[in-house]
Parts: sequence; structure tokens; C-alpha cells
Amino acid sequence: MTERAFWTRGENRPSRWLITCDHATNRVPDWIGDGSLGIDATDMSRHIAYDVGAAGLAENLADHLNAPAIFSDFSRLVIDPNRGEDDPTLLMRLYDGTVIPANKHAGAAERERRLNDLHRPYHAALERIAAQHPDRCICAIHSFTPQLRGRPPRPWHVGILYSHKDERLGPPMVHACREEGWITGDNQPYLGHLDGDSIDRHALRHNRPNLLIEVRNDLIATTQGQSDWAAKLAPVITRVLQAADL
Repeated sequence: MTERAFWTRGENRPSRWLITCDHATNRVPDWIGDGSLGIDATDMSRHIAYDVGAAGLAENLADHLNAPAIFSDFSRLVIDPNRGEDDPTLLMRLYDGTVIPANKHAGAAERERRLNDLHRPYHAALERIAAQHPDRCICAIHSFTPQLRGRPPRPWHVGILYSHKDERLGPPMVHACREEGWITGDNQPYLGHLDGDSIDRHALRHNRPNLLIEVRNDLIATTQGQSDWAAKLAPVITRVLQAADL
């Protein structure tokens, strides 16, 4: 039986937008340690295993925008779909203070197995859906933890990440979010460009307008928070794209 690597929502919706959620779930396939990476349930519920609240936010946002959406169906700790195949952090062995036992001795053969069964099918489906609209725009939804271990608290409500290779939507989105009164990170809490990541692969290389939105995960930990933030973000995203006249 082929491993399920992703699920989709509204593939035939007419919007230019495609909503992606690379870190939608903390699921571990049963062929890896009988469904366990060797870390406890508390760690598997943390941001290290998936983007808390991001899937619900992405689903709601796609509904508001009448847009298709795609979601990974495996933990980022199994193999990270937001990393290129040659990225050294593709299989994490240590993340935010937690050792990942199932990855400690994962060699080239295991890496290739996870690429073939999970990473590559997800990206093939993402590109298939992206190509269905001639003027596709991609909006990647992520979330971030309010505080990494041993680090200062993160003050932002939202972070807008973008590459120096394409600043058509990112900086205007930062401005628009700040106008809403949200504490907004400009390429914070992470830098917006990483060679081989999902935006690079599916947006930059095809000249597709794009946004990467990070929401602090305590704000979207509940279904109500996910619904509320989707309702707030959708009109802002729509205005930013309209103003860009792309």
C-alpha cells in the first residue's frame, strides 16, 4: 500500500491562490519505529514535530479565499518537506534540545526511502496543483513557537517571510499587517530565503507571486483561534495582491 504523503482541499477551486501547509501534522508512518520516532508524546505535540495550529488556519484561509490547499501528512521530524533534498537539516537528529532517536542512525538508504514515500509525492502533488492555474500565487502557512528553549520570548503576532529574489508581496504584506495593529516580523522570526525550500521550488523558480505567513502558535492553538485569524488574514491578503496589480 502506498504511504499517504498529503491531503488536499478544494483542488478545483478557482482562486489564483494555492494555500500550502508543509508542516501540517505530527504523524509518523508505522514503518518508522512502529509509528514512533523514540521521543515522548509531549515532544511530539511541540513545534519541533509540526506547526501547531497551521493546518486549521490553512483550511479556514483556503475556504475564505475559495482556494485550493495542500497539506503534508507526515511529521517534519520524519523528513522535512520544507527543505530541499540536499539540505543537511532534511532529517533532524537534534531539534530545540530534543534528540530524535529514530533519526540518529538513519543513513542514505533510509533517507531515500523517506524521500520516495513522503517528500517527493508531496512536492509532485503541490506542483501539479500549482500548475493548474496560469497565474498561480502561493501562500505558505506556518506557525512558530512563542519561545525557543533558553531564548528570549518572541513578541510577534505574525511573521512575514520573503526572499530577496521576490519582494513583490512580502514587504507590502508586512506594512498591511502592521496597519491592522499586529506586531509583525519583517523576515522574522526566520529569514525568508532558503535554497531548495518549498517557496524557492514552487514559487521563485516559476516567477509565481508568493507569501509565507508565520503565525505565533499560541494564537492559533484552538479551532476558534484558527478561524479568527483566517478571517482576519484573508481580506489583507486579498488587498495586498490587488494593490500589487500582478
